[in-house]
Amino acid sequence: MQQKKISKDYFSERNYNNLQKLNKIIFEDLPDFAGEFFIGIENRTTPLTRLNYAYDLRIFFDYLLKEIPLYSKYSSVKDITLEDLNKLTTRDLERYLSYLSFYTPPKHNDDDVLKNTERGKARKLSSVRAFFKYYFKKDKLSSNIAANVDTPKLHDKEIIRLESDEVENLLHEVEKGSFPSARQNAFKEKTQLRDYAMISLFLGTGIRISECVGLNVDDIDLRNKSFVVTRKGGNRVVLYFSDEVELALCAYMESRCTDDKIPPGERALFLSLQKKRITVRAVENIVKKYALQVTPLKKITPHKLRSTFGTELYRATGDIYVVADVLGHSDVNTTKKHYAAISEDIRREASTKVKLHKSDE
Repeated sequence: MQQKKISKDYFSERNYNNLQKLNKIIFEDLPDFAGEFFIGIENRTTPLTRLNYAYDLRIFFDYLLKEIPLYSKYSSVKDITLEDLNKLTTRDLERYLSYLSFYTPPKHNDDDVLKNTERGKARKLSSVRAFFKYYFKKDKLSSNIAANVDTPKLHDKEIIRLESDEVENLLHEVEKGSFPSARQNAFKEKTQLRDYAMISLFLGTGIRISECVGLNVDDIDLRNKSFVVTRKGGNRVVLYFSDEVELALCAYMESRCTDDKIPPGERALFLSLQKKRITVRAVENIVKKYALQVTPLKKITPHKLRSTFGTELYRATGDIYVVADVLGHSDVNTTKKHYAAISEDIRREASTKVKLHKSDE
């Protein structure tokens, strides 16, 4: 059956595609009663959130079939009932966390082994907790055993960002640098203006990669140095950019306007060499390609460029709430991770304040 054509809006397409994937998992890989859960949380979650829940729950029910003797009589997760969940114990869920250290995903060969850090385990436990909590609140489970399982202890992640000189070197590399191979340099000639505008936008505004990919030409207002982004949850907000970012965008958009290979009606701002909206994976590869030339020991991603912006903005304003607002964080605690780099600067500066030898008067 031919799929229905929908709006070319990036976020509408993404939501539509995520819903198709979600429905397929619910229909094929989860117990029949699980559909009620996803309907119940629909009005307070995004399609992407529900899809991630589905991925996690698929692993959980696969674990039950493989590892819990109670379910060995079943040939498929479709045979599992809500009453079966009532027979699980806290120990079964704690074993699940241990199982996640190294496991074979559903529908994969035994040689395809994945592993989880404590963060991966915590996220998957959170999905199971939401599932049990929903049915417990609906009086369809006699207890909520998932609430009794401790979340794995999370260790602070190292804050990786670019220093000021590295930012300058990265932009210089995109604008004037060269690659070892002639093929890479040939590609760069075709994409240099796009890549420079894109990386300048990341470093100058701190937008997310999905926000960058989702930008359309008519979202950009060069006269007022502003643009509209679609945040998580679908909210549309206006952000502003500097003169440097304006120059980069102007140069790229001028070249885009004169490119007669772009299909009529294509609204996407950043395009691939195939003249289609650039993908998230392609943007990740572009940033990685240039960053490796400048700072090979740091694993720089678009998110690290966002962290770089957040840190520099905090340095300039000293206001964590301003940083949270510009970055689009709903919880200021999320933003405080950018404060880690500032704290390091403060500690380094503090070491010079105390003198062991007083100067002679």
